[in-house]
Amino acid sequence: MATWVLSECGVKPLLRIYPQPRTGMLSNSKPSIPSSIRTLPVCKSSKLGFSLSSSSGFRGQNWKLNVSAPLRVSDVGEEGHEKRQVEDESGFDPGAPPPFKLADIRAAIPKHCWIKDPWRSMSYVLRDVVVVFGLAAVAAYFNNWAVWPLYWIAQGTMFWALFVLGHDCGHGSFSNSANLNSVMGHILHSSILVPYHGWRISHRTHHQNHGHVENDESWHPLSEKIYKSLDKATKMLRFTLPFPMLAYPFYLWSRSPGKKGSHFDPSSDLFVASERNDIITSTACWTAMVALLGGLSFVMGPVQILKLYVVPYWIFVMWLDLVTYLHHHGHEDKLPWYRGKEWSYLRGGLTTLDRDYGWLNNIHHDIGTHVIHHLFPQIPHYHLVEATEAARPVFGKYYREPKKSGPFPFHLLGSLITSMKKDHYVNDSGDVVYYQTDPKLYGRFPSDSST
Repeated sequence: MATWVLSECGVKPLLRIYPQPRTGMLSNSKPSIPSSIRTLPVCKSSKLGFSLSSSSGFRGQNWKLNVSAPLRVSDVGEEGHEKRQVEDESGFDPGAPPPFKLADIRAAIPKHCWIKDPWRSMSYVLRDVVVVFGLAAVAAYFNNWAVWPLYWIAQGTMFWALFVLGHDCGHGSFSNSANLNSVMGHILHSSILVPYHGWRISHRTHHQNHGHVENDESWHPLSEKIYKSLDKATKMLRFTLPFPMLAYPFYLWSRSPGKKGSHFDPSSDLFVASERNDIITSTACWTAMVALLGGLSFVMGPVQILKLYVVPYWIFVMWLDLVTYLHHHGHEDKLPWYRGKEWSYLRGGLTTLDRDYGWLNNIHHDIGTHVIHHLFPQIPHYHLVEATEAARPVFGKYYREPKKSGPFPFHLLGSLITSMKKDHYVNDSGDVVYYQTDPKLYGRFPSDSST
């Protein structure tokens, strides 16, 4: 079952400036570490190399200072690359190095967008917690099958909102206090059965390597070799709805095809030795939440816990997988993925997508404003929209305007279904690659097999 599981996202953890993940990319660089992290440093143009071996350059540092923005990233790829073959009618090539640098984007963002207000962050937590308990109280009071389906959808969405706030804690965008970030991150994530540190660290790897075929950690492409090694049943599970939208819990336990490790195991390849105690702490908190649910099932009855918690939990999982997937797939135009020297932090981040969720934008804390978040994950969620508007003139065509949503984002289901039918694997070779279609999987889209 675990072999078909897809990388989650996200919604994965945040890039930690200090200890390097074993699949990290800063294997040869040893930058100095500032005593405090308040804003993202202006990036140098020095190039980042790739290494699948572990690095000890940042180990032994205090995890409390870990955030998900890389300390040093390359701003733009080298000049003189061959012209890519995927262009729009105006000749725009999405896989070409952009004519601007990461520092240019950063300079366009107003300074106040970098300020983290812990009181404002806590107010969102209070709002969401009040709504969660209020919904549960109303549903339990009426205990009517006309109410339960509405409750499940609403509460699952609120669990997703709690996840986004915990995600901010992992990025360090919740506040400048490492202790507050850690405490709130554990409370928020453990309450919805997410191991805070385990996920934070793997999500860090995702942000460090976004857009890289082998090194990315979140819904990364399968190579053609790995794809063809999967049996037909595994392929169908991976690319047939609703199964991919239920992948997150399985991903936490065993990651995705081609990768090994568990978010609960301190000896997993996901982590370095200095992170062992962090993983033990998160796993203990997760276990305590499972024990609490077990105790409540004896007090309230297992059916009541199923209705109040278990079903909303799976709605939350579907939200997480849906949102995370659509931030990296499903655009009308092909999006590039990179390998080797063609990859840079900037070019990888520019392959992410913003999405409009209508009325839900505010409920789930503008998580659909994703491009700026990927490039500068320390910006608080309540400044992402303003920061994006300020940066759009710099992005130019590298920013893909999201399709406007009605009150509810039903239009995104079409993007999801189309992507699942067409985006199957990438070629084993090539430093700039695009998703290919397996025409035999569904017997459809034969004309897309060579795109």
